[in-house]
Amino acid sequence: MTIQTDALRSTPFSPRFPATTGESIDVYGFAVPLWYTDPETEYDAIRNRVALLEFSMLYKWDLTGADALAVADAVFSRNLRDLGPRRIAYGVVVTPDGYMLDDVTAAVLGEGHVRIIGGNPATGQALEVAGAGRDVQVAEIRDTLAVLSVQGPNSRALLQRLTDRDMSNAAFPYYTFDPATEIAGIPAHVNRMGFTAELGYEVMVPVERALELWDAVLAAGQDLGVQAAAAAALMQVRVEAGMIMGDFEYDETSTPFECRMGWAVDLEKADFQGRGALLAHKDDVRTRVVSVTLDCAPDVAEGARLLHDGSEVGFVTMAVPSPALGGATLALARVAAPAARIGTELGLDGEVGRAVVVRTPVHDPERTRVRS
Repeated sequence: MTIQTDALRSTPFSPRFPATTGESIDVYGFAVPLWYTDPETEYDAIRNRVALLEFSMLYKWDLTGADALAVADAVFSRNLRDLGPRRIAYGVVVTPDGYMLDDVTAAVLGEGHVRIIGGNPATGQALEVAGAGRDVQVAEIRDTLAVLSVQGPNSRALLQRLTDRDMSNAAFPYYTFDPATEIAGIPAHVNRMGFTAELGYEVMVPVERALELWDAVLAAGQDLGVQAAAAAALMQVRVEAGMIMGDFEYDETSTPFECRMGWAVDLEKADFQGRGALLAHKDDVRTRVVSVTLDCAPDVAEGARLLHDGSEVGFVTMAVPSPALGGATLALARVAAPAARIGTELGLDGEVGRAVVVRTPVHDPERTRVRS
């Protein structure tokens, strides 16, 4: 069903959306298309060629001042003081009670400058509280930066055509950033990361140069099969990759240990928001996020309650047709820990189908493609 988009904001790249663009959804107050041409073509570009995806909608907080690093460390679950040069850290922000608020990335851009990117305004509020009375300014800057994510096996070759910077794996490894790269002559901050489980980069440029970037990347990548891709294809690849999203695989009733993020909680670092509660939660894991295959259509499976031996044990968070599984329905689900074992068979409420817990992720389980 098409949503009412009149009250939603346009994204920096929206003037370039084609006439074939499908219905839109609300992503953090922005109208974001579900597809530009069709999800199948866009999925193929992400997995086998190179795709352009917009991530301008995510919240971006710049912390500046002498206490910027200390304030970020007081909220973020990873130890930013241990990061190597130009490294990006992926972690979580939790409530004081140890429940999930956000999964975020953080990077130390320079002396007295930290950038955190996430999907929940509560992260910004936590940073403001932690920074009260300290030498730090917390600014949400998404109105100033456009973000174009260039993803897929041809992404490196495409960007290398547009910059003198060495984009090789040795010179620009996974989960590092360069704050001063020129892409097509446009000053850019480039992160080597993504939300697709493919080789990829996120290119941040001033919003006033967003369309210039879009045009340059599309023009340079025609022989590489470049294709703009939207939300539907992105959801397919992220479910195949087992990548979590707020309000789907977690909410404020989940702990990091229950949504595949326990590895990103550094309980050895100095105190940070929720650390004490997390110490207790780590030994009390009641639910798990798992991948399941289903013998029914994705629209039937979406949100369905899952049963084991007749008792409800969880629910499907998102279901998609999975090209990695030959078009079979694949979903992420939140289930009670005893039902999370691989091979467990589950029923769907109403007897509309069956589900089987499978290994996460189903695509590139060893994560070799993103590091290539």
